[in-house]
Amino acid sequence: MKASYTAGPDIHVLPSALPIPGLGDQPVNAFLVRSGQPLLVDTGMPVDREGFLESLWSLIEPADLRWIVVTHDDRDHTGALAAVLAAAPQAKVLANAISVTRISEEFGIPQDRVVTANPGSRVKIGDRELSFHRPPTFDSPGTLAVFDHSDGTLYSSDSFGTVVEDIRQDFTELSEEEFFHGFDVLNRAIAPWTALVDEAKFLRPVRELAALRPARLLSAHGPTVREEAVPRLFGAMARIPTLPAWLPDADLDLEAALDAIESPAG
Repeated sequence: MKASYTAGPDIHVLPSALPIPGLGDQPVNAFLVRSGQPLLVDTGMPVDREGFLESLWSLIEPADLRWIVVTHDDRDHTGALAAVLAAAPQAKVLANAISVTRISEEFGIPQDRVVTANPGSRVKIGDRELSFHRPPTFDSPGTLAVFDHSDGTLYSSDSFGTVVEDIRQDFTELSEEEFFHGFDVLNRAIAPWTALVDEAKFLRPVRELAALRPARLLSAHGPTVREEAVPRLFGAMARIPTLPAWLPDADLDLEAALDAIESPAG
Protein backbone atom coordinates (compact mmCIF):
# COMPACT_ATOMS: atom_id res chain seq x y z
CA MET A 1 0.00 0.00 0.00
CA LYS A 2 0.95 3.59 -0.61
CA ALA A 3 -0.04 6.63 1.46
CA SER A 4 -3.64 7.75 1.00
CA TYR A 5 -4.40 11.11 -0.62
CA THR A 6 -7.44 13.17 -1.56
CA ALA A 7 -8.97 13.35 -5.04
CA GLY A 8 -11.73 15.82 -4.15
CA PRO A 9 -13.68 17.15 -1.17
CA ASP A 10 -13.76 14.29 1.34
CA ILE A 11 -12.79 11.74 -1.36
CA HIS A 12 -9.81 9.71 -0.18
CA VAL A 13 -7.81 7.44 -2.49
CA LEU A 14 -6.38 4.23 -0.97
CA PRO A 15 -3.69 3.43 -3.54
CA SER A 16 -1.47 0.49 -4.31
CA ALA A 17 0.28 -0.85 -7.40
CA LEU A 18 0.57 -4.12 -9.28
CA PRO A 19 3.89 -4.54 -11.12
CA ILE A 20 3.42 -5.76 -14.69
CA PRO A 21 6.82 -7.08 -15.84
CA GLY A 22 7.99 -5.42 -19.01
CA LEU A 23 5.33 -2.70 -18.87
CA GLY A 24 5.54 -0.85 -15.56
CA ASP A 25 3.08 -0.49 -12.70
CA GLN A 26 -0.68 -0.72 -12.81
CA PRO A 27 -2.30 1.53 -10.19
CA VAL A 28 -4.80 -0.26 -7.95
CA ASN A 29 -7.10 2.20 -6.18
CA ALA A 30 -10.03 2.05 -3.81
CA PHE A 31 -11.91 5.17 -2.74
CA LEU A 32 -13.48 6.34 0.51
CA VAL A 33 -16.10 9.11 0.57
CA ARG A 34 -16.47 10.23 4.17
CA SER A 35 -19.28 12.80 3.90
CA GLY A 36 -22.99 11.96 4.38
CA GLN A 37 -23.40 8.22 4.64
CA PRO A 38 -19.74 7.16 4.25
CA LEU A 39 -19.07 5.09 1.16
CA LEU A 40 -16.17 2.81 0.18
CA VAL A 41 -15.66 1.95 -3.49
CA ASP A 42 -13.81 -1.40 -3.75
CA THR A 43 -11.50 -2.96 -1.15
CA GLY A 44 -8.04 -3.45 -2.63
CA MET A 45 -5.90 -6.54 -3.30
CA PRO A 46 -5.53 -9.58 -1.00
CA VAL A 47 -1.76 -9.06 -0.92
CA ASP A 48 -2.36 -5.61 0.62
CA ARG A 49 -5.12 -6.63 3.02
CA GLU A 50 -3.49 -5.67 6.30
CA GLY A 51 -2.09 -2.41 4.99
CA PHE A 52 -5.40 -1.60 3.31
CA LEU A 53 -7.33 -2.07 6.56
CA GLU A 54 -4.83 -0.01 8.50
CA SER A 55 -5.11 2.82 5.98
CA LEU A 56 -8.90 2.63 5.81
CA TRP A 57 -9.49 2.62 9.57
CA SER A 58 -7.10 5.53 10.02
CA LEU A 59 -9.57 7.58 7.96
CA ILE A 60 -12.89 6.38 9.37
CA GLU A 61 -14.24 4.47 12.33
CA PRO A 62 -15.56 1.06 11.27
CA ALA A 63 -18.92 1.75 12.92
CA ASP A 64 -19.39 4.84 10.73
CA LEU A 65 -19.01 3.11 7.34
CA ARG A 66 -22.42 2.63 5.71
CA TRP A 67 -21.84 1.42 2.14
CA ILE A 68 -19.33 -0.68 0.20
CA VAL A 69 -19.69 -0.41 -3.56
CA VAL A 70 -18.10 -3.38 -5.32
CA THR A 71 -17.57 -2.39 -8.95
CA HIS A 72 -16.94 -6.06 -9.80
CA ASP A 73 -15.77 -9.29 -8.25
CA ASP A 74 -12.11 -9.43 -9.35
CA ARG A 75 -9.66 -10.09 -6.54
CA ASP A 76 -7.98 -6.70 -6.82
CA HIS A 77 -11.35 -5.09 -5.98
CA THR A 78 -12.50 -7.44 -3.20
CA GLY A 79 -9.29 -8.29 -1.34
CA ALA A 80 -10.40 -6.91 2.05
CA LEU A 81 -14.17 -7.14 1.55
CA ALA A 82 -14.82 -9.89 4.10
CA ALA A 83 -12.64 -8.16 6.70
CA VAL A 84 -14.32 -4.79 6.14
CA LEU A 85 -17.78 -6.34 6.46
CA ALA A 86 -16.76 -8.08 9.69
CA ALA A 87 -15.42 -4.85 11.19
CA ALA A 88 -18.18 -2.50 9.98
CA PRO A 89 -21.54 -3.88 11.16
CA GLN A 90 -23.61 -1.04 9.66
CA ALA A 91 -22.12 -1.34 6.16
CA LYS A 92 -24.06 -2.81 3.25
CA VAL A 93 -22.67 -4.05 -0.04
CA LEU A 94 -23.92 -2.36 -3.20
CA ALA A 95 -23.08 -4.44 -6.27
CA ASN A 96 -24.39 -6.25 -9.31
CA ALA A 97 -26.02 -9.61 -8.54
CA ILE A 98 -23.53 -11.37 -10.83
CA SER A 99 -20.65 -10.01 -8.76
CA VAL A 100 -22.32 -11.04 -5.49
CA THR A 101 -22.84 -14.56 -6.87
CA ARG A 102 -19.22 -14.85 -7.96
CA ILE A 103 -17.95 -13.50 -4.64
CA SER A 104 -19.98 -16.21 -2.89
CA GLU A 105 -17.62 -18.78 -4.39
CA GLU A 106 -15.16 -17.62 -1.74
CA PHE A 107 -17.33 -16.38 1.13
CA GLY A 108 -20.98 -15.61 1.79
CA ILE A 109 -22.47 -12.16 2.32
CA PRO A 110 -25.72 -12.12 4.36
CA GLN A 111 -28.64 -11.18 2.13
CA ASP A 112 -29.75 -8.43 4.48
CA ARG A 113 -26.42 -6.70 3.87
CA VAL A 114 -26.69 -6.66 0.05
CA VAL A 115 -28.35 -4.13 -2.24
CA THR A 116 -28.11 -5.05 -5.92
CA ALA A 117 -27.86 -2.68 -8.87
CA ASN A 118 -27.77 -3.07 -12.64
CA PRO A 119 -26.65 -0.75 -15.42
CA GLY A 120 -29.41 1.86 -15.52
CA SER A 121 -30.18 1.65 -11.78
CA ARG A 122 -30.25 4.70 -9.52
CA VAL A 123 -29.87 4.42 -5.74
CA LYS A 124 -30.36 7.10 -3.08
CA ILE A 125 -28.10 6.87 -0.04
CA GLY A 126 -28.80 9.77 2.27
CA ASP A 127 -28.41 13.00 0.31
CA ARG A 128 -26.32 11.27 -2.37
CA GLU A 129 -27.74 9.76 -5.55
CA LEU A 130 -25.74 7.16 -7.45
CA SER A 131 -26.40 5.96 -10.98
CA PHE A 132 -24.90 2.76 -12.35
CA HIS A 133 -23.56 2.24 -15.85
CA ARG A 134 -21.80 -0.36 -17.97
CA PRO A 135 -18.29 1.02 -18.59
CA PRO A 136 -16.82 0.73 -22.10
CA THR A 137 -14.13 -1.83 -21.18
CA PHE A 138 -14.46 -4.55 -18.57
CA ASP A 139 -13.33 -8.09 -17.81
CA SER A 140 -16.20 -9.24 -15.59
CA PRO A 141 -19.90 -9.43 -16.54
CA GLY A 142 -20.86 -7.85 -13.23
CA THR A 143 -18.83 -4.68 -13.76
CA LEU A 144 -20.45 -1.36 -12.88
CA ALA A 145 -19.25 2.21 -13.27
CA VAL A 146 -20.75 4.50 -10.65
CA PHE A 147 -21.63 8.17 -11.04
CA ASP A 148 -22.16 10.27 -7.92
CA HIS A 149 -24.61 13.01 -8.90
CA SER A 150 -23.91 14.96 -5.70
CA ASP A 151 -20.36 15.92 -6.70
CA GLY A 152 -19.99 14.79 -10.33
CA THR A 153 -17.50 11.99 -9.66
CA LEU A 154 -17.36 9.03 -12.02
CA TYR A 155 -15.90 5.86 -10.51
CA SER A 156 -15.10 3.93 -13.69
CA SER A 157 -13.86 0.59 -12.29
CA ASP A 158 -11.15 -0.92 -14.57
CA SER A 159 -12.12 1.26 -17.51
CA PHE A 160 -9.98 4.33 -18.38
CA GLY A 161 -6.99 2.94 -16.47
CA THR A 162 -3.35 2.87 -17.53
CA VAL A 163 0.03 1.26 -16.91
CA VAL A 164 2.97 3.61 -16.29
CA GLU A 165 6.60 3.47 -15.27
CA ASP A 166 6.10 5.75 -12.26
CA ILE A 167 2.66 6.11 -10.69
CA ARG A 168 1.44 9.63 -9.97
CA GLN A 169 -1.63 10.90 -8.15
CA ASP A 170 -2.89 13.28 -10.83
CA PHE A 171 -3.14 13.04 -14.62
CA THR A 172 -1.29 16.35 -14.97
CA GLU A 173 1.78 14.87 -13.26
CA LEU A 174 2.31 12.30 -16.01
CA SER A 175 3.63 12.55 -19.52
CA GLU A 176 0.58 12.35 -21.78
CA GLU A 177 2.51 10.11 -24.17
CA GLU A 178 3.21 7.65 -21.36
CA PHE A 179 -0.32 7.83 -19.96
CA PHE A 180 -2.06 7.20 -23.26
CA HIS A 181 0.37 4.45 -24.30
CA GLY A 182 -0.43 2.62 -21.06
CA PHE A 183 -4.11 3.48 -21.54
CA ASP A 184 -4.19 1.76 -24.94
CA VAL A 185 -2.45 -1.31 -23.49
CA LEU A 186 -4.56 -1.73 -20.37
CA ASN A 187 -7.97 -1.09 -21.91
CA ARG A 188 -7.27 -3.66 -24.63
CA ALA A 189 -5.61 -6.15 -22.27
CA ILE A 190 -8.61 -6.30 -19.92
CA ALA A 191 -11.05 -6.40 -22.84
CA PRO A 192 -9.49 -8.26 -25.80
CA TRP A 193 -12.99 -8.53 -27.26
CA THR A 194 -12.77 -4.84 -28.23
CA ALA A 195 -11.01 -5.92 -31.44
CA LEU A 196 -14.17 -7.84 -32.41
CA VAL A 197 -16.94 -5.41 -31.52
CA ASP A 198 -19.18 -3.24 -33.63
CA GLU A 199 -17.67 0.24 -33.22
CA ALA A 200 -21.05 1.99 -33.16
CA LYS A 201 -22.26 -0.24 -30.32
CA PHE A 202 -19.00 0.23 -28.42
CA LEU A 203 -19.44 4.01 -28.57
CA ARG A 204 -22.83 3.93 -26.81
CA PRO A 205 -21.48 3.59 -23.25
CA VAL A 206 -18.67 6.04 -24.05
CA ARG A 207 -21.23 8.66 -25.07
CA GLU A 208 -23.50 7.81 -22.15
CA LEU A 209 -20.73 8.46 -19.66
CA ALA A 210 -19.48 11.55 -21.50
CA ALA A 211 -23.01 13.00 -21.37
CA LEU A 212 -22.78 12.98 -17.57
CA ARG A 213 -20.01 15.62 -17.84
CA PRO A 214 -17.99 14.27 -14.89
CA ALA A 215 -16.19 16.78 -12.70
CA ARG A 216 -13.58 14.08 -12.07
CA LEU A 217 -12.91 10.59 -13.31
CA LEU A 218 -11.54 8.06 -10.85
CA SER A 219 -10.44 4.75 -12.33
CA ALA A 220 -9.41 1.86 -10.13
CA HIS A 221 -6.28 1.73 -12.29
CA GLY A 222 -5.39 5.33 -13.00
CA PRO A 223 -4.61 8.76 -11.56
CA THR A 224 -7.20 11.39 -10.71
CA VAL A 225 -8.46 13.00 -13.92
CA ARG A 226 -10.19 16.34 -13.48
CA GLU A 227 -12.93 18.00 -15.50
CA GLU A 228 -10.83 19.76 -18.11
CA ALA A 229 -8.95 16.56 -19.04
CA VAL A 230 -11.83 14.06 -18.87
CA PRO A 231 -12.92 14.56 -22.53
CA ARG A 232 -9.42 13.51 -23.62
CA LEU A 233 -9.98 10.10 -22.03
CA PHE A 234 -13.38 9.68 -23.67
CA GLY A 235 -11.75 10.47 -27.01
CA ALA A 236 -8.98 7.93 -26.38
CA MET A 237 -11.52 5.31 -25.33
CA ALA A 238 -13.56 5.84 -28.52
CA ARG A 239 -10.60 4.71 -30.62
CA ILE A 240 -9.92 1.47 -28.69
CA PRO A 241 -11.95 -0.78 -31.04
CA THR A 242 -10.07 0.62 -34.03
CA LEU A 243 -6.79 -0.75 -32.60
CA PRO A 244 -5.57 -4.31 -33.14
CA ALA A 245 -5.93 -6.76 -30.29
CA TRP A 246 -3.15 -6.32 -27.75
CA LEU A 247 -0.92 -9.35 -27.21
CA PRO A 248 1.78 -9.51 -24.54
CA ASP A 249 5.40 -9.99 -25.50
CA ALA A 250 6.53 -13.60 -25.32
CA ASP A 251 8.73 -12.83 -22.30
CA LEU A 252 6.04 -10.87 -20.40
CA ASP A 253 5.14 -12.93 -17.33
CA LEU A 254 1.59 -11.78 -16.59
CA GLU A 255 0.93 -14.98 -14.63
CA ALA A 256 3.62 -14.02 -12.11
CA ALA A 257 2.07 -10.58 -11.73
CA LEU A 258 -1.40 -12.00 -11.19
CA ASP A 259 -0.05 -14.38 -8.55
CA ALA A 260 0.51 -11.32 -6.39
CA ILE A 261 -3.23 -10.68 -6.35
CA GLU A 262 -3.98 -14.24 -5.29
CA SER A 263 -1.54 -14.27 -2.35
CA PRO A 264 -2.88 -12.44 0.72
CA ALA A 265 -0.36 -10.87 3.07
CA GLY A 266 0.00 -12.61 6.39
